[in-house]
Amino acid sequence: MPQVSVNIRMDRELKKEFESFCSEMGMSMTTAFTIFAKKTVREERIPFEIGFEYPNGQLLKAIENVEKGKNLSRTFYSIKDLMEDLDAGDSI
Repeated sequence: MPQVSVNIRMDRELKKEFESFCSEMGMSMTTAFTIFAKKTVREERIPFEIGFEYPNGQLLKAIENVEKGKNLSRTFYSIKDLMEDLDAGDSI
């Protein structure tokens, strides 16, 4: 099958670390990306979980509020007030 080139951008330090990892595994970065692409196409999904390792400050504050029963929801006295709040996009 004919080969094509693919260019990607990434942080310089990440590239160095990834290159080192691939070398330790006995493969090139091209081989690693090809493995990823083939597995993704075969499984029709990203072949690993994507998420945050640690909750960010906003999530930690929300968890704290739930545990304390604070700021669980805002009170609106009219549909107009509710819609204005939704349109503003402010978070709790």
